[in-house]
Amino acid sequence: MNRFRWIPAMVVVAMLTGCVPSLKEDTEVLQNTDEAEAEVETTIIPSMQLSDSYYRTLVPYKESASRGLVVSNLFTKYDINEVETGLMRLSQNVYDTENYYFQEGQYLDAETVSNWLYRSNQNKDESPELQGLNPPDTDASGNKMTPEVRAKQAPIYLAHIVEQNYLTKTDDNKVKIGGISIGLALNSTYYYQKEQYGEYYEEPIPEAEMVKKGKQIAEEVLTRLRARPDLKDLPIVIGLFKQEQRNAIIPGTYFAYSVSDSGQNTLGEWQEIKENYVTFPMSTPDEIYREANDKFLNFRQDIDKYFSNYTSVIGRGFYQNNRLTKLTVEIPVQFYGSTELIGFSQYLSGVIIKQLPGDIDIEVSITSVNGPEALILKERNEAEPFVHIYN
Repeated sequence: MNRFRWIPAMVVVAMLTGCVPSLKEDTEVLQNTDEAEAEVETTIIPSMQLSDSYYRTLVPYKESASRGLVVSNLFTKYDINEVETGLMRLSQNVYDTENYYFQEGQYLDAETVSNWLYRSNQNKDESPELQGLNPPDTDASGNKMTPEVRAKQAPIYLAHIVEQNYLTKTDDNKVKIGGISIGLALNSTYYYQKEQYGEYYEEPIPEAEMVKKGKQIAEEVLTRLRARPDLKDLPIVIGLFKQEQRNAIIPGTYFAYSVSDSGQNTLGEWQEIKENYVTFPMSTPDEIYREANDKFLNFRQDIDKYFSNYTSVIGRGFYQNNRLTKLTVEIPVQFYGSTELIGFSQYLSGVIIKQLPGDIDIEVSITSVNGPEALILKERNEAEPFVHIYN
């Protein structure tokens, strides 16, 4: 019998982390609020940590100094989410979740990020540390490039910059900055117009060129950060993120990162990150996706048996080192009553156990024209899923 429970969504998440929240009291500490360390404020370190895959976040929560820019700079909602969560995931290679606490970036404000995203000739009158990091759209003689030439020779490589701060607790019951992570979102496609208000054209950016330019930009970003007295002695992680096209239904991923150790003015060796998202079902899957694709087709076939007029099931798989680790499924349906929804959710729980791999995290969202209807979550290697019906 599948476990079927009417439980709050936050409780579902806590259960799926595979741990019991700590019953210790939250810890009250002091945090510096300015560079001169003249002012401090009381900050709370929550005792509860959902799992060792998540950082604890200080209370009160501090929003990013460049908050809001990510929405206007990245193409899809999938990239907007992944550029931040992916950076947090790769940061765990340097800052462990037991001794470091997460805080949104406080050093790069909106003005600085916006200036860095310009072409270098667009704000050349700014101070050197604020000039654009993207290539100029003028040739060697200073003449403006045509849109077609610019698209091939000087596309916009850098789309957005994400900053995350990682804090540590000191012996005198304070927290201080312990390290910084920077995510550089790079374009894989350059979109341009040949005339104002005209049609948009697209020019793919060669992979090797994107990687080369991304690493060059990372070195310059490090130089600018090291020029700040409060950042010269901190470890700094810089990750390179490949943004997907505007019409993509899967997010891009980080493909490399490098670390500048405390006090170093250069980046270390670049480390390859083997992560990618794919959609299911596939018509002609590569060998590494074939088994998962077959299982998904069987899963969809069982759903079709339940609804004679069923439309579509779309899955999004997350691969790490060529191994499927998470599957997210969206199922849009038409329901005529709560009993039908409950019945379908129970049936679907059994199909998940029967047809989908047991060693991956699975998230199935059932939606209708009215919005979310149910959420089914199954943690890897767990025997049964948890089901949440939205009221």
